[in-house]
Amino acid sequence: MMRLKSVVAALVMVLCGVVASAQTDSTFFVKGSMGRLAAHLQLPALSQGEKCHVVVICHGFTGNMEEPLHRALAARLLEEGFGVMRFDFNAHGRSEGKFEEMTVLNEIDDAMAVIACVRKLPQTDGISLLGHSQGGVVAAMTAGRLGSRVVQRLVMMAPAAVLRDDALRGNTMGAMYDPWHAPEYVQLPSGVRLGRAYIQTAISLPVYETAARYDGPALVIHGMDDRVVPYTYGERFQREMAFCTLNLIPGENHGFGANLSYAVSLVVDWLKEAPLIIR
Repeated sequence: MMRLKSVVAALVMVLCGVVASAQTDSTFFVKGSMGRLAAHLQLPALSQGEKCHVVVICHGFTGNMEEPLHRALAARLLEEGFGVMRFDFNAHGRSEGKFEEMTVLNEIDDAMAVIACVRKLPQTDGISLLGHSQGGVVAAMTAGRLGSRVVQRLVMMAPAAVLRDDALRGNTMGAMYDPWHAPEYVQLPSGVRLGRAYIQTAISLPVYETAARYDGPALVIHGMDDRVVPYTYGERFQREMAFCTLNLIPGENHGFGANLSYAVSLVVDWLKEAPLIIR
């Protein structure tokens, strides 16, 4: 019953708009590539007819939208007047789908569906896309597909472009396999099963080629002590993309746990100040 009420409330919000003197905080579902995606929309206090820029946040491999990094980003962005849309990719968190059927490409489809939902909101005045780890790859490739007319700004936090090299080496998160003769699924140490489709997609994934098509301002933030995704993968995004700024943080790890508030401040300050590229 509570889930039904949330869905109904979200539909009313989308169709009729929200007129509020307080912040809007709504949880609902969006139709994704492999079923329903759990989504959480937060808007700052808006008056009648007022709009705000909305940041769509993409979590990483085996993660979810409720991780400390994403919650901290959402809180700071709201304080600065941004709207925030967080969501769980298929087979993650509270979204539908089987993990062994998840691929980077169907996560891109998920991101596209969420962006389409945000674009329909009457409160939306522009969209930025932010992703961490594999979510950073998804965000970069999605922005490359949509361009700056749809995604005005792009933020990649420790973007995991290493996932292609990991697949070619036959080693994903510590699980070993033959990438050229991939089994139906690979059991990862975390307990989830990685499907053959993920591996076959990853070994030929055009991460940088697609990201390079993005023609808006982009930011890469990467910890120099990242043992999951070496910061050299973040450096390459700066080389490949036309308007990309790189910020390397000494001593920081993959999840930005060394100084979370500092990493969040870098992101929020950049989103506030990055100029839009008008074409």
